[in-house]
Amino acid sequence: MEQAPRKTSFMQAARAVFWSFFGVRKRTDYDSDAVKLTLGQVIAAGLIGAALFVGVLLGVVYLVTHLAAK
Repeated sequence: MEQAPRKTSFMQAARAVFWSFFGVRKRTDYDSDAVKLTLGQVIAAGLIGAALFVGVLLGVVYLVTHLAAK
């Protein structure tokens, strides 16, 4: 009898998506995540990661433009 794959926490999904943004993933980590992560976890972590990335970029641009104006 096979055991069902163990689900991972959202933080583990976020870490996997974070490293995937950079394109730096070990093959063994990728294979492990492919078995453990659900599609919903990957989508949610990807959307949150993308929103944070865009937010940081907008914050940096805001600071640069307002500090340069002084």
